[in-house]
Amino acid sequence: MKKVVKELRNLPILRSIRSLNPSRSQPGYKPIPFAWIQLTYNKSRFLVAVAGIAFATLLMFMQLGFQGALYKTATDIHNHFLADLVLIGPRTENFYDAGLYQTFTKRYLTQSLAVKGVASVAPLYIGFGHWENPVANHNRQILVFGFDPEKPSFDLPEVNQYLELIKRDDMILFDRLSKPIYGPIAESFAQGKVVTTEINNKKVQVGGLFSLGGSIFSADGIAITSDLNFARIMERPLLKVSAGLITLEQGADPDAVLQALKAKFSGGVKVLSLQDYMDQEKNYWKNGSPIGSIFTIGTIMGFVVGLVIVYQVLYSEIADNLGYYATLKALGYGVNYFSKLIIQQAFILSILGYIPGFIFSVFLYAGVVQIVRLPTQMELGRAIVVLILTTLMCCAAGLIATNKLREADPADIF
Repeated sequence: MKKVVKELRNLPILRSIRSLNPSRSQPGYKPIPFAWIQLTYNKSRFLVAVAGIAFATLLMFMQLGFQGALYKTATDIHNHFLADLVLIGPRTENFYDAGLYQTFTKRYLTQSLAVKGVASVAPLYIGFGHWENPVANHNRQILVFGFDPEKPSFDLPEVNQYLELIKRDDMILFDRLSKPIYGPIAESFAQGKVVTTEINNKKVQVGGLFSLGGSIFSADGIAITSDLNFARIMERPLLKVSAGLITLEQGADPDAVLQALKAKFSGGVKVLSLQDYMDQEKNYWKNGSPIGSIFTIGTIMGFVVGLVIVYQVLYSEIADNLGYYATLKALGYGVNYFSKLIIQQAFILSILGYIPGFIFSVFLYAGVVQIVRLPTQMELGRAIVVLILTTLMCCAAGLIATNKLREADPADIF
């Protein structure tokens, strides 16, 4: 046995390792990472691995970016409501519900004024109409808001400066951030042209522009008008309200007023804080809609793709050097040593693959913002999450690949 071990010690691979990593007691000792040398020995395989991990990282970034944009745009409109508390229908879960059929009677708003701490209430009307493109002559669904100009409902200066204007018959305001498919509305208005079209076959005139940008997954365009114009365009009675915006007196306890309203209405309507109203919309798109699940599944698929790529690379690396690993095992190196070596390689790959994936994601995010108008800016939290996922992906693949090392037997070299 001693003779065999002596012969093993003189193998070229072991002499190379000793030359690369001399004794720690020698002067000028500088350890050379064996994991890095082995990983980069086959440069083409190494570059393919980095590219594959970068692609998986990019895929996860894009899926999470789209998901984040979905949640952000779903509540962008809510952020501009002038309200502390919100009344909605008992089965309302999102804008579609409120805009199509989940309305409640206006008397709930009148009754809210009797609750101590309530300063004012304002009815908000939400509907989806068919907008006729004045140039291309085709219809497109548009989200329409109506409110009493005497009771402003939005904290948008561009809207509030037109309160008197929208009192006129047929006058509406148009969101300049709407998709171009609605026609060159903003451009024509900026040129001083009179812009007229139809919503639900009812004539309307664009009297002003504002910038809001609703959820790109539920509304490609937005129009705002008075409650009277809304009733005519949508053919809905003003007694049927989509949401009630409640503002509180200065110094009033929001929780106390909230509980008082809930007790008063006993489930006839939902009473929510503005934040809870936003969370409900976000939770709908996250859990109640297949769109949120699609982006989650896409992220998981990116993780799996990267896992398979790293596993194949590391498995091939182990298979090519199995005889050398067997030699090292004969000299007393345990499985833990090899596992540590493979995990080091996996960690190196994760960092080198993450960097280009992150850089490409930043550029693609910017392109999506410009082309699709979807807010997919890079966020620190998302960057950290993807870094953790990439590291876990590579390390998990490394741990799976180390199973091959259990087959490494010293007899394999003879």
